[in-house]
Amino acid sequence: MEKVYIFGHRNPDTDSVTSAITLSYLKNKLGMDTTPAVLSSINLESKYVLQFFKVPEPIFLNDVNIKICDLQYTKNYTVNYNDSIYKAYFKMNKMNISKIPVVDKDKNLMGILSMKDIAKDQFSFGYSYVNARYDNICEVIRGKKILKFDEDIEGTLVVSLINSSTFINDVSLNKDNILIVDSRSNIIEYAINSGVKLIVITDNGEIKKQVINSAREKKVNIILTSRTTLETAKVFNLCNNVTTIYDTTKMLCVNENDNVIDFIKLANRTRYSYYPVLSKRKKCTGIIRLSDAGFDYKKNVILVDHNSFEQSAIGIENANILEIVDHHNIGNIGTNMPINFRNMPVGSTNTIIYLLYKENRIVIPRKMAGLMLSGILSDTLILNSPTTTAYDIEAVKELSKIAKVNYKKYGYNMIKEGSSIKNMTKEQVIYKDYKNYTIGGSKVGLGQIISVNINEIMDKKEEYIKLLNMISESNNYLFVCLFVTNILENGTYVLYSDRAKDILESAFDIDEINEGFFLDGVISRKLQILPELMNDMNLKI
Repeated sequence: MEKVYIFGHRNPDTDSVTSAITLSYLKNKLGMDTTPAVLSSINLESKYVLQFFKVPEPIFLNDVNIKICDLQYTKNYTVNYNDSIYKAYFKMNKMNISKIPVVDKDKNLMGILSMKDIAKDQFSFGYSYVNARYDNICEVIRGKKILKFDEDIEGTLVVSLINSSTFINDVSLNKDNILIVDSRSNIIEYAINSGVKLIVITDNGEIKKQVINSAREKKVNIILTSRTTLETAKVFNLCNNVTTIYDTTKMLCVNENDNVIDFIKLANRTRYSYYPVLSKRKKCTGIIRLSDAGFDYKKNVILVDHNSFEQSAIGIENANILEIVDHHNIGNIGTNMPINFRNMPVGSTNTIIYLLYKENRIVIPRKMAGLMLSGILSDTLILNSPTTTAYDIEAVKELSKIAKVNYKKYGYNMIKEGSSIKNMTKEQVIYKDYKNYTIGGSKVGLGQIISVNINEIMDKKEEYIKLLNMISESNNYLFVCLFVTNILENGTYVLYSDRAKDILESAFDIDEINEGFFLDGVISRKLQILPELMNDMNLKI
């Protein structure tokens, strides 16, 4: 079963964060494979909630574009730089892939070896040069270790196919020679006395004890094989390390975190058959070809607490949306196929998820109850918001029992903890709970923050106004507002960019609005702020 990611909007509040977690738990209980995620860092209130109920933060999902790491490319497919050509060949042959990445002991990419490189080496007839590991030679020629003094064997290959006297008289041996010979003791003794690097004795020839003792004194390596001299010589260059023939010049790599669409463009442009894949730490993880990208591969996602492109993950248009659970107005996200879309006019997405648990008869654990309760209390301002419904009240009463908390006391502490703006920049305050909307063809930005100390913001009012104007201009917004809600005063103070003045006056029927104006009884962005702005602006189109 493919992984499904569940996440809320880009600037996650407590309802969004907890909805992703609680719905993921429910879906997993129903047999799906889901993971809760967030699209940016979570706020102080959400941190307080997760720490209180000892629940880990969801994973961070930068976007939902399909990545190379999501594909079924050939993973864990490399050859070590001191492996034999023979081993690389059989790895390629087994996987039916004509190239293989060559890596060092730390998985750093060193080069590429191809079947073409091996064939070219075979037909070059350059059999005399040897640069191999002792153990690799044993493996390739099916040899048995007799004496081993050196791990690395490098030198010139000599094959004894002529009679002994001629060989001894006409062939000069030295410490850089690797000799392949049958069991002729006189030639073997001659080679030992010459101090050759390695003697390979073929045909399972008998080796006299005194020969072994003599070779041990001279530190001459010896391997015994059942192959004939000709068979051994024929395959010996396959013992060489892959670094003797690999290519270091034609390496075009991709990163496992690259978007697949970018890889497809690269592959179509460069026309390479294979591309080594590197991790974010630049370690080689395998190899990929264009056909591995496919055409219909998309990330499976479920959206909570939003249903518009502007508020969702980057690349959402390329994702496979399976389901949406939300309590906001219907946005502009469309799907190619029918999906489950649970949308209800309640105060919190978690209220809907609570009902889903009930409908599916899934027992609610204390931690999940605590998270659902927190999401509802956050979005309804401890059931004081006009968005609060009977469903929310019922859910809070039931969930507070399961979570074993006094919801009023817990909710106040949660909001108090989350309303702190200590050590936050003004930009962080504006974007703490910020949403984009398209109204009447124009883009607007509405930030909202809960505060029990309005002076923290109003003492720096002019600086906030300047920043709101800058955000509006640089991002091509019609206007941007920051709504500062005080639940103790049951109202909201508003700061706004210059172009918002006339619209706010018209939408809220105010004769003369000024920066920091108090909207008495207005505490819900969704129910009391956004609808008024939408009605007024749409009427003026």
